[in-house]
Amino acid sequence: MSETPIFDEMWGRDADLRAPYRRFQNWFEGEDIARLRAKQREAEEVFRLTGITFNVYGRAEAEERLIPFDIIPRIISGREWQRLSRGIEQRVRAINAFLYDIYHRQEIVKAGRIPEQAISRNDAFLPQMIGVEPPGGIYTHIVGIDLVRTGDDQFYVLEDNARTPSGVSYMLENRETMLQMFPELFSQNRVQPVQSYPADLRRSLASCAPNGSDSPTVAVLTPGIYNSAYFEHAFLADQMGVELVEGNDLRVVDGKVAMRTTQGYQPIDVLYRRVDDDFLDPLNFNPDSALGIPGIMDVYRAGRITIANAPGTGIADDKAIYSYMPEIVEFYTGEKALLENVPTWRCSEPDALAYVLDHLSELVVKEVHGSGGYGMLIGPAATRKDLAEFRKKLMARPGNYIAQPTLSLSTVPIFTRNGLAPRHVDLRPFVLVGPNGINITPGGLTRVALKKGSLVVNSSQGGGTKDTWVLED
Repeated sequence: MSETPIFDEMWGRDADLRAPYRRFQNWFEGEDIARLRAKQREAEEVFRLTGITFNVYGRAEAEERLIPFDIIPRIISGREWQRLSRGIEQRVRAINAFLYDIYHRQEIVKAGRIPEQAISRNDAFLPQMIGVEPPGGIYTHIVGIDLVRTGDDQFYVLEDNARTPSGVSYMLENRETMLQMFPELFSQNRVQPVQSYPADLRRSLASCAPNGSDSPTVAVLTPGIYNSAYFEHAFLADQMGVELVEGNDLRVVDGKVAMRTTQGYQPIDVLYRRVDDDFLDPLNFNPDSALGIPGIMDVYRAGRITIANAPGTGIADDKAIYSYMPEIVEFYTGEKALLENVPTWRCSEPDALAYVLDHLSELVVKEVHGSGGYGMLIGPAATRKDLAEFRKKLMARPGNYIAQPTLSLSTVPIFTRNGLAPRHVDLRPFVLVGPNGINITPGGLTRVALKKGSLVVNSSQGGGTKDTWVLED
């Protein structure tokens, strides 16, 4: 960890209350702790009754769990948010341009800015997408950009979620719960609303429909009730007022993808899919998939359906590609990246691997295709046994890993039995991309490491969530 004091978003570095939290602090000082404890229990009961859960897989005790919710909001000023929004929009535009390029002329490879093997040997690169023109030229209709903060004006992008970013339902339910429990707080603080997200999502998806669709039919494709994010799939379909479908509800009819209804099969124009590429079409990808629709890729290539996000976008999620994002942003926008990457060593490179092996106890090491906090090593918190085992993995498959320094992540207060206590957080803003522009919801999902000193915020690893406020300045 850095020797400089950790930046606390409420109290700064010098225990001097920061402006965005002033009204909140005045309110909090007048509150009864016992009342707030009751409100925390009430919030947990609301989440339990609503069914806001996620599934944990890959363990013997795989189960459905409640995501812990903390009642203390994370507060961001309007000025901070404007700066972040400019950087997010620049990055999302660059990602879309990058995806179009690598599936067409690959100018960035020809220019020597990214090695050819970083594309061609990447498991997330889909040769089936080469030359395909997605409707409107849009690949990433919904994007989540994970951000961490280390100082007053220091934000870093931790990773890009361009495939099927999740968590927006928790953002919306967190806000709804806070509005119900603390209406007086919202009357005292001018908090920018997030509740229009489902309507914005439907409008944005409909605007991406193939040409000739006057009133497009939108549907959400889910792998089914056993998927870890099924609550979110059902929630978003319900909030948008569209059908939630599984693969066996769909088939290709007269050259279009159609869903089964009581009146027969009805064509779909836009499919918001929450099924991975490999399972999307058994005729084009995994032949054993029972989750997808046979022939949907042929309909897609013919321009008769929009798939959001486009197949093949997962390469922009890849942590090795992430390490090239400063070059990608500059190549496609002609500007320096407004949001910095965390410094990254690519273990596929011999010099970088040697450095990482020498400094393993100081670094965070991640799988390039990993997610959810799995498959990673946090060096400063690792045992000698952990380090020895991870060293073997690194040496066996160096190209499977990247490494980063352990940043001094900012903290925000959470509510504990003894009052407020600081915990580390990240932030996932949600971005909608359509032919009419880019819409960034003010705030996003704040994930918080509930264990004292922990840097792991993922819900699958014991983290929780909190409402994120962006103030009107």
